[in-house]
Amino acid sequence: MDTAPAPAGPYRTVLPGFLPADLTDLGEAFEAMVRFRPAAVVHLAAIATPFSRSDAFTYRVNTQLAFNVLEAAAGTGVGRVVVASSPTVVGYGAPGGWVPRYLPLDEDHPSEPWNAYSLSKLAAEEAMRTFARTGGDRSRYAAFRPCFVVAPEDWEGAPTQTGHTIRERLDDVELSGRALFNYVDGRDAAELVLRLLHRLPDIPSGEVFYAGAADALAREPLADLLPAAHPGTAGHAKALTGTTPAFSIAKAQRLLGWHPRHSWRDHLD
Repeated sequence: MDTAPAPAGPYRTVLPGFLPADLTDLGEAFEAMVRFRPAAVVHLAAIATPFSRSDAFTYRVNTQLAFNVLEAAAGTGVGRVVVASSPTVVGYGAPGGWVPRYLPLDEDHPSEPWNAYSLSKLAAEEAMRTFARTGGDRSRYAAFRPCFVVAPEDWEGAPTQTGHTIRERLDDVELSGRALFNYVDGRDAAELVLRLLHRLPDIPSGEVFYAGAADALAREPLADLLPAAHPGTAGHAKALTGTTPAFSIAKAQRLLGWHPRHSWRDHLD
């Protein structure tokens, strides 16, 4: 479901049940659930990047979307619900500076959102946990925080979500450093979601998982690069040797058996 019609091209053949719908309208959200009666729901819809719209609009739309999808799913008996969040909830890039409690970052690291987008994503996580607390054994919930998603066509030089190519992000440490050099191939992120849906009955409801590549989007160790991009991180960044990324995926590996298969090294160098 989306507010726009199904995209042209090959996607039409794999989206036979596509429904244009405005999920900020709770009635439309309920109608969509009733029409399709899904066994599981993956909520991805959102204003996708910080500052692409006004703060008020971004926060209102993203939080209303998350709540409405969760409410409609719960009200129609959907058994499994996964909500997309964002690594930005930890607060990197804050105007006053940002210093992590430790590195690499895991799901237990405190959240310190500083803009409407990251705040809306944290609110979506909290909404998910609220429904998890009341869902009992009838419904299971989780959220995932996908790193900078790289689509297959992006490896071939298509512009990424920020307008730069992935090679430009790799070559310009200022560009990739803003987001702690994080990334994940879209196919790996999709595989994590599928594994999460499959494993939801066997793990605690309300969990959050990072979805990131096994390496950093950088040619040099983050122990050397991160302090220049984020002053004050030098002490903790010492742990980021070799190709170690800033975000840990150990939880997804342990609980879901998920291991990303794609690296920028397979596509660009």
